[in-house]
This record gives sequence, structure tokens and C-alpha cells, in this order.
Amino acid sequence: MEDVKVEDFLSSYMEGNAVFRAIRDTWSSFSERREALGLSNPGTVENIAREVQKDVFLTNYMFTGLRADWTRPLSVLPLFQYTHSFAMGSPGLPPYGFSTIYGTSKVFMQANLDNDGQLSAQGNYRWTSAFVTKLNAQMAPGPGQAMIQVNNDYNGKDFTASLKSINPSMIEGGLTGIFIGSYLQSITPSLALGLEAMWQRAALNAGPESALSYCAKYKGSGWIASAQIQAQGAVSASYWRRLTEKVEAGVDLNLQFAPGLGGGGLMGNGSRKEGTAIAGAKYDFRTSTFKAQLDSSGRLSCLVEKRVLPPVQISFAGEMDHFKQQAKVGLAVSIETAPEELMNVAQSSSASAPSVPF
Repeated sequence: MEDVKVEDFLSSYMEGNAVFRAIRDTWSSFSERREALGLSNPGTVENIAREVQKDVFLTNYMFTGLRADWTRPLSVLPLFQYTHSFAMGSPGLPPYGFSTIYGTSKVFMQANLDNDGQLSAQGNYRWTSAFVTKLNAQMAPGPGQAMIQVNNDYNGKDFTASLKSINPSMIEGGLTGIFIGSYLQSITPSLALGLEAMWQRAALNAGPESALSYCAKYKGSGWIASAQIQAQGAVSASYWRRLTEKVEAGVDLNLQFAPGLGGGGLMGNGSRKEGTAIAGAKYDFRTSTFKAQLDSSGRLSCLVEKRVLPPVQISFAGEMDHFKQQAKVGLAVSIETAPEELMNVAQSSSASAPSVPF
């Protein structure tokens, strides 16, 4: 009874307080104007150039040698499957790897273990429709071969706020690790502005370091441009455009300015300027996808993914370095086998499948 009286007193006090009413009315007016603009979520600062770097470019998909993947789905709702991977002649891929995936509308878990004992795991949990926590962990034999990363992303109607921590620790008596906070806000239906702040401290006997970066993203009719300015003297810009319904193209430019590292005298008072440029294109056909890219270092790369049969996919990757006169090729076969009753369930429930928080 006393709690009810206290709540009534606070409610009447706030309603009669002029300062509180002014703050509430100002916030309501501001929220109504934001709603009238019809702003959309701009995505995250980390993926501000996703359309170019992850959708068009094949940098993260390039491989050499021979590779074979065999996937066995065990369930559709929830998603549960495991994969055996074999590789030969590729310095970046282990000879054997085993991975599993489990996903629902709230939970996503993935783990990979190779023949050298290296373990990498990822877990996502969707607290609400807007708030997702992501956990990445890597462990390998030997000292100093462990890493943990925690991401928290909040996706509002017209903004995204993220907080990332890499190897956070207080074991030494103080806070160490890398902490990155970012915020991206839609200003107009086409323009979004954001910033990213980083704080890191390797050990307590070393001083902390901080940096601040700025970014912008603009969406046009069938094209997207983005730019980032980092405190370390790096500038990156990207441009993505949809040429036709099945053709996409993108350009990415990175410039780095490092003062005091050039040849401006004996003390090195000059500055070193480095830059790379990459141009790529993506073609989506009925049963295949073709990607190609060319960078300023003279490397020409291509990737072809062909769906031969519903459970079989063949991938071919090739890279030619014109300046070094080197060439690399890769061939992969992916096979997905599932019981017939599971395939029928997948086809009947594909439209109502839950959104897994990847």
C-alpha cells in the first residue's frame, strides 16, 4: 500500500514539475519529427561497406589447392548440421576440419575443429528483436594462442550502436584489452553518419591508447557510397552499384598516410603514402555465380560457383599476379546429403523458417 502511495506521489510530482514536462514535450516532439522523416536502419559501422567487400569482392572466399566439403543436415527447425572438410595443397586451409552449426530464431552456434587442434567457436544470442550479443573464441595449442571477442549490437529504427571487446581482462589488477564502440545514425533517408572510438591497453605496465574514426554512408537509386577516416591516418572509400538485376560492381580505395616514416632527411621527417585500389564485379546466373576483381598490385582473381545438382556445388578459384608472374588455382566440391523426409520438410517450411541471428 505504501509502494502505491509513493508511486502516485512521484507520478503527480513529475506531472506538476515544469522542468520534467518541458523535457518530456521536447523529446516527444523530437521523436515525432524523426518518425516523419521515414528513416531506416543504416547497419553497423563494421559493415558499412558490406555490399562491396563481402557481396562483390572475393577476398574472403579465395582459396588454392583442392578442397572437398561434405555436409549432413540433421534438422531444419531448429537448424542443425555438421560438415567434414578436406583440403590439399592450400597453405591457408588445414588438411581436415570438422564443423557444426545449430540455429534457432534466438540462438546461433557454430564450432570448427581442425586436425592441428585449433578450435574456433561463434555464438549469437538475440535478447530482443533489436539487441544481439555475439561471442567469438579461438584456441590453439601453445601459449598465447587464445582469443575471445564479445560484440553487443543494438539495432534501432534509424541507428545502430555497437560495443566490442577483444581479450578483456582484469586479472592483473586493472583493465586490459581492446574496446571499440561505434554509432551509426541515419540523418536523411539517404545519408548516415557515424563514429567509432577505440581504447586499448596491452598490459598494466604500458599506457593506454585511444583513437577516433569517422564514417559516412550514402544510398542513391541503385548505388551506395561510403567513406571512413581513421585516426591513424588512413582513408578508405567504396562505391557499389547494381548495373542490372543480376550484375553488381564495386570499387574500394584505401590510402594510408604515416608521418615520420618517409625519406625526408636523416631523421625521417617525411611521410610515407601507400594506397591500394580494388575493382570487382559479380554476375548471378540461374544456377551459378561469377566474381572477378582486379587490384592495383596487379592481381587478377576470379571465382566461379556452379550448382551442378541440388546437393552438389563446384567452385573454381584462380588468381594471377602479373607483377610477380605467379598464378594460383583452386578447385572445391561441396556435397550436401540429407534424408528424403528431411528434404520434404525443408521445402515445405522454407517460407516460415525462423530468422537465425547470424
